[in-house]
Amino acid sequence: MRITIFFAAIASLLAPIATAGADPAPSERVRRLLAEMTLEEKIGQLDMPSHGGHYDPARVAAGRTGGVLNFGSPQEIAAIRALNAQSRLKIPLIFGLDVIHGYRTLFPMPLAEAASFDPAVAEQSTHWAAVESRAAGLNLTFSPVADLARDPRWGRIVEGGGEDPMLAGLFAAARVRGFHSGGIGATLKHFAGYGAVEGGRDYAPADISEGTLRDRYLPPYRMAVEAGVDVVMTSYISLNGTPTTASRRLMSDILRGEWGFPGYVVSDMNAIPEIALLGVADGNGEAAKLALEAGVDQDMDGEVYIAELAGLVRDGTLPEAALDRAVARVLATKERLGLFDEKPFDPAAASAVLGRADIRAASRALAAETFVLLQNKDDVLPIRPETRSIAVVGALAASQADTLGNNAARAVPAETVTVLDGLRARAPAGTRIDFVEGCDTACTSDSNFQAAAAKAAEADLIVAVLGEPQDHSGEGASRASLELPGRQTDLLRRLAATGRPVVVVLLAGRPLALSEAVDPAAAILLVWYPGSEGGHAVAETLFGDRDPAGRLPVTFPRHVGQVPITYDALPTARPGKVEDRYTSRYLDVALGPLFPFGHGLGYTRFTQSDARIAARKLGPDDRLTVAVTVANAGTRPGREVVQLYVRDVVASRARPVRELKAFGKLLLEPGEAREVVLSVPVRSLGFHRDDGSYVVEPGRFDVYLGSSAAAPLIGSVVVSPGYEAPPAGLSAERFEAGHMTVIGKSP
Repeated sequence: MRITIFFAAIASLLAPIATAGADPAPSERVRRLLAEMTLEEKIGQLDMPSHGGHYDPARVAAGRTGGVLNFGSPQEIAAIRALNAQSRLKIPLIFGLDVIHGYRTLFPMPLAEAASFDPAVAEQSTHWAAVESRAAGLNLTFSPVADLARDPRWGRIVEGGGEDPMLAGLFAAARVRGFHSGGIGATLKHFAGYGAVEGGRDYAPADISEGTLRDRYLPPYRMAVEAGVDVVMTSYISLNGTPTTASRRLMSDILRGEWGFPGYVVSDMNAIPEIALLGVADGNGEAAKLALEAGVDQDMDGEVYIAELAGLVRDGTLPEAALDRAVARVLATKERLGLFDEKPFDPAAASAVLGRADIRAASRALAAETFVLLQNKDDVLPIRPETRSIAVVGALAASQADTLGNNAARAVPAETVTVLDGLRARAPAGTRIDFVEGCDTACTSDSNFQAAAAKAAEADLIVAVLGEPQDHSGEGASRASLELPGRQTDLLRRLAATGRPVVVVLLAGRPLALSEAVDPAAAILLVWYPGSEGGHAVAETLFGDRDPAGRLPVTFPRHVGQVPITYDALPTARPGKVEDRYTSRYLDVALGPLFPFGHGLGYTRFTQSDARIAARKLGPDDRLTVAVTVANAGTRPGREVVQLYVRDVVASRARPVRELKAFGKLLLEPGEAREVVLSVPVRSLGFHRDDGSYVVEPGRFDVYLGSSAAAPLIGSVVVSPGYEAPPAGLSAERFEAGHMTVIGKSP
């Protein structure tokens, strides 16, 4: 019996799909409203003020506000709805909030969910986040983040799907589906290229070649659009010298013209006036005109459209038809979201949903899917039954806010289960759990190290909860250093000097340079920011109730000086060699990453054998198909992630040393073996030229199969003839996604 367990190749890496550039015809309701609205009411629909920003209740009552953001409590939202009911046309409002990884109940951060290598995890978590958000009165989230992030210094890497276009896109699309199934709309952000900011510095510019933009950075956004995302948000940056909020090419030509996006575009907060600060507009009036004409339909708390558009229309600088087009998009999106037909909102009903037991249970289960076991010397994990005393060290172990992570929406820290809470709840009867802080979360002082080490020396096992406090991650949290913050490495060495095994539980929102931690640590379990029930999930994993099955969605460098370091780098004519100075390497850092993309251990051992490529000669309409037998050679059940990588060996331009093209996850009992087949369309093996055309060139493609980006070569295929699609806007062809199937038990 063949069971498809996961679709894992990506049509969106291929030639753009041409769709009509014109907006869909407006409905009768939208046409009627446009005919009835005054100029001021139209402009009001293009305004989205924020709580604590430019929100004006009088404008709501006058029908001059299209939506609001950052009003998170049901009572606040009910009051604003009542104000809007006083307006002349009673056009429903958008109520938006950054529901990045939950509303009241928090789930793991998006980067952590990508580590599950299972988009169903993200789809489930966003479903429950939407259920809570909907109950609170929200109807739109500003998520998913589809910014491909290849520089871990950038703080917002935690909000997206990592460094690989396919993986990031699959998770962005899954999050759209989850929000929709839970009852709210989704906003794709930040379009486009925000994750490529120079030096990993938030808000810095990005410069991306056309081929790289289309091959790497655009596909995750594209997949979210194809999943039906409702709204698209611009970014703060300039891309190749043009502010994205003023980019007609991005918002009109690509997003609408090539991809057929039917929703509306909103600026990021205050991004329209920042067009002038970027030196591309002479004041707010010109910034407003540039943004609207580029295709930005709504101004998020910038107050520029409200202040400038009426004058621009009245003096003829801006055609009213351009204004009407933006208003129609906003109204049509509200109509698609069902806002005109909403039932009355009862804020009192929210209390029965927020923090509900089944939602917290989902948070607990899904958190465990994201943990990555980076290291496990001498199988120190899971914790052995004979362990009778555990010393828990580190202020992060007891920090509720840091367990939740950043972008905490309306979570209540007091309801959070910390790692210390979880260990105390899960430890077997008779096992003592002692807690010693060692240092605070910033760990700037070593004054308490000696006392912490003395206490830890009395235990059978030390669990050191280290990593980044939540304010080290997210927006405005770029870091020049990737080491453990403060004096944490010194604390770890002091604990290791006791002679007791040290298990590091690592909280983090990005790849860290852990070279100084791997020797003193017996085991390292990366738990990211695990959310409201994270402490229980961590404890259950440490004790072996759950098997860590996460894999790294980002490469972990040895040192920040290696950054950017990604698994799919372009080749060099002189690959690094330790014995040869004149090769691509550093004098003072070992070659390669500390932990490669796709890496992750479990509590059992897997083998992959009898790998075979079905056909060695392929045409453009064929599929690259690989079969392999995967076996659990250990004594515990576990889940393996099979990963297929491909390299275009000789092409008209340098191609990455390998690219992830398919993957799948399967559960195997001890001694069980299954045959799996991974299948990838040949047309997904190509790349874009600078003119926007897409090509799969004939020639040899090497195939790698294994458990990380360090997978071994299993053979090659030859593609002939090749395939070519014309430049953007001319190809109407869609491409079938690849997948992995489980065939059955091996003989």
